Formats: sequence, structure tokens, C-alpha cells
Amino acid sequence: MDLGLKDNIIIVSGGAKGIGAAIAAVLAAEGAFPVIVGRSASDNEQHLENIRKAGGNGDHAVAELTDPKACETAVQTIAAKYGRIDGLVNNAGINDGVGLEKGSYEGFMQSLHRNLVHYYLLAHHALPYLKKSKGAIVNISSKTAETGQGNTSAYAAANGGRNALTREWAVELLPYSIRVNAIIVAESWTPLYESWINTFADKEAKLASIVERIPLEKRMTLPEEIAQMAAFLLSKRSSHTTGQLIHVDGGYVHLDRALV
Repeated sequence: MDLGLKDNIIIVSGGAKGIGAAIAAVLAAEGAFPVIVGRSASDNEQHLENIRKAGGNGDHAVAELTDPKACETAVQTIAAKYGRIDGLVNNAGINDGVGLEKGSYEGFMQSLHRNLVHYYLLAHHALPYLKKSKGAIVNISSKTAETGQGNTSAYAAANGGRNALTREWAVELLPYSIRVNAIIVAESWTPLYESWINTFADKEAKLASIVERIPLEKRMTLPEEIAQMAAFLLSKRSSHTTGQLIHVDGGYVHLDRALV
């Protein structure tokens, strides 16, 4: 299916690694022009080289997304360079383990800036351009907002905020025909996920116990499977879909636990 994304300028925050990298690669394969926004120029360029080798194209902007001014500068730089913005994927973040019992105000607020505030800022600054293009926004979110996880209050709160902003923006942006949806991720193998697994004494056993609880095919969701959904939601092929929290998780969150 041709998604009709050819030459679309689409910002992908955190697009150099993990799920964001998969999204950027899939968009490029569809003929879009992903612009990676992330803190590391070398990481951004390395992934862009992979995209180019595969026959795609794209660009990047360096920004520390916890810095509000950097978020604004990145969006304005992209808009000035290409003259438009056709889509935004809010993806960057990290499950940083700021809990309730052993957390702190400072850690909690820092985590919100790592995981939520830049979602708002990138959308806020991109909005004038999205209004012109009638573009779309996709927010990447996590099951932690719905299921909890333990010892990750800030990250769970940030994802609850991502879900709420998805619905709120979908309502506010109706007059501009800007669609806003979220993809809810459960268990997907990324560099950050691997780092977390490696914190366990018996990492193989821990990973096996998680995979066993995933109903569909007893396997983790591939980043590319999340990316394919993101590309669809950014495209006109999903032209009457907005305000949705779409779980790409092999049934992890909603299917009966008795199945596993």
C-alpha cells in the first residue's frame, strides 16, 4: 500500500535509536523525509547514513530536549530550512526509575522534562506549520500509564500525560483537520530495554518470564512493527482516525491473563 508520504517533512524526536530509529527508517522507506531531533549529532548522523544506504533520505537537528529553548530552535530551524512540516512523532524518553519511596521532587521534575514536557513544546512550536499542511501528530507512549510497573512514578505520570495530551490535542485541533493519535508500547526490544534487562542478576530468566506473558506468539514487539503503525497514522490512509490510543503490544495489556 502506498501511504502517500512521499517528500513529507516529518520530525521524529529521539529518532536515532530504538523505536524512533525504526520509525525514521520506515518513513524514509515510504519516501518521506524524516528529520531526527536528538542530542547527539554523531548518533543522528550514523542512523541517517543507514537510511541513505537503504535508499532513503533525511536530515537531523541537534537538540537537548530537556531545554525548552532548544526545542523551539530545532523546530524553527527545520521549518526555515524546508519551508514546511507535515508531521510530528513525539518519541524521545527514558524509563528512568524515579519512584515514590526513594524518589525526590528534583528527580520527578527532571523526569517530566525528559519524558513529557518536550512533547508539548515540539507540538506547540510545530503547530503553525502543521496547520498549513493539515499534518498529523503521533505520540509514542507506554503501558506503564495503564498497568503500573513499580518504582517508576515519574515515567508512569509522563505517559499518563502523553495519553491525556493525545486526546486533548485531538479535540483542540479538530478545526484544523490535524489528527493526533498515540501508540502504546508494552514490551519491545530496544537498546534502553536491553540495558534494563542487564540490571538483573539472571537476565535470561527475567527476559524469558516477560516474553512468556506476551499473548501473541510469545515474543516481544519489534520496533519495526511500531514504526509501521506510526507511518500509517501519519498518512492520509488513516484520514478519519484521531484521538486514539492504539496498543501495538501483541495483546499484552488487554487480553485475559488466563491466556498466558
